[in-house]
Amino acid sequence: MSEASTDRVADRPAEVTDPLLWDLAAAVADAHQPDAERVCASPSCAGAAWPCAAWNNAQAGLSAARTPRQAAAPRPVAAGQPGAAQAGAAGEPGTGAARTGARSLAATAA
Repeated sequence: MSEASTDRVADRPAEVTDPLLWDLAAAVADAHQPDAERVCASPSCAGAAWPCAAWNNAQAGLSAARTPRQAAAPRPVAAGQPGAAQAGAAGEPGTGAARTGARSLAATAA
């Protein structure tokens, strides 16, 4: 680990919930500082006015790294889709209706 990354770990606030995101966003923000003329000093910005897009995105990353994680809500499954609660043949959920539907389509196409 470089000295700069070690300092970043020591400077990480206690409320950070995503340390990897924090470290990456902090590295980007450090690399995209303004020079004396308020131009981004990073060569990747090629003289863009500061604050540049990369610095703004780094700030969003720093903010997101402090946001508490929330459990993902279960997504609704539409009827007839894999994972829908339908009684199938031989106790396989959803397969009986899918097979019946496929046979029906094949019979009407013939």
